[in-house]
Amino acid sequence: MRHNVTLKQFRCFLAVAETGSFTAAALRLHITQSALTATIQQLEEVLGLRLFDRTTRRVTLTGHAERFRPEAERLVNGIDGAVSDLVALAQGERGHIRIGAASSVISQFLVPALPRFRDAYPGITVSLRNPAAQQTERLVLEGEVDFAIDSKYRGAEELDYTPLVGDCYGAVCHRDSPLATLDRPIHWTDLPTGGYIGFSADTGIGHFLRTHAAHWSMLQGEHDEVESTTYLFAMLARGNYYSVLPALAYQRNEFPELVFRELHGPRLSRELCVITRPLRSLAPSAQRLLALLTDTLTEMPMPPGVTLLARR
Repeated sequence: MRHNVTLKQFRCFLAVAETGSFTAAALRLHITQSALTATIQQLEEVLGLRLFDRTTRRVTLTGHAERFRPEAERLVNGIDGAVSDLVALAQGERGHIRIGAASSVISQFLVPALPRFRDAYPGITVSLRNPAAQQTERLVLEGEVDFAIDSKYRGAEELDYTPLVGDCYGAVCHRDSPLATLDRPIHWTDLPTGGYIGFSADTGIGHFLRTHAAHWSMLQGEHDEVESTTYLFAMLARGNYYSVLPALAYQRNEFPELVFRELHGPRLSRELCVITRPLRSLAPSAQRLLALLTDTLTEMPMPPGVTLLARR
């Protein structure tokens, strides 16, 4: 049996589910509340079940609606993505590319590549976003960015991850510290038990270390934490502290007194990947930018600890 449901009904359902209010959902959709209520009632009649429990203060999803919501989101996002692709194809040499990327990727790779892209395709504009690590995959899934360049955070099955560069982890400290002056490769067991500044669990670096460096006891104990490298480097430059970072993140450091020593036993390396939705073809403009980025990376020397993985 076919169910006559519409995209409008799905959008109305999702708006109420996200806002928890018919009033707020109607404002978001720019329709009257009575029209929204009628649309939801029509959807409930077609499906033969109630989607929302209503109280004087809040609208909540029923159990059936909770299970239905992810499918509705997937369908709406898929249609939106297909329409965006069609528009991009029609635009040809013009368009706008939305990219989400880690700060280190933006500064080290995208910034050098963008002037060349601008010269070749002056009609295409670009916006760069630097989302929190746990948001990047969601932005790609929901179509808010065309693609992202970052490491895997959770590794969504609905996404494709194409390796771009490998980025090894190492200790960053003042050049006069005992750790920096060791005349042999540094192992995890060489790291001091005090003075470590780590990253919070919701950051990409913090999440990676908690997942892949469980052998290191310092992660289990109390220590100072930061959310970005912006003020981390200033703290490290004062001496008596150290941190563990990927090599590319260290490259953003502006303090000449800081050094990076790759860690061994085991050697840890993250993959920075181009993250895309497999069911959605990239717009031609985005494909051109990625091709030019790969060419740029192939031609430029990689910083110490960073390995090119992309293929031309």
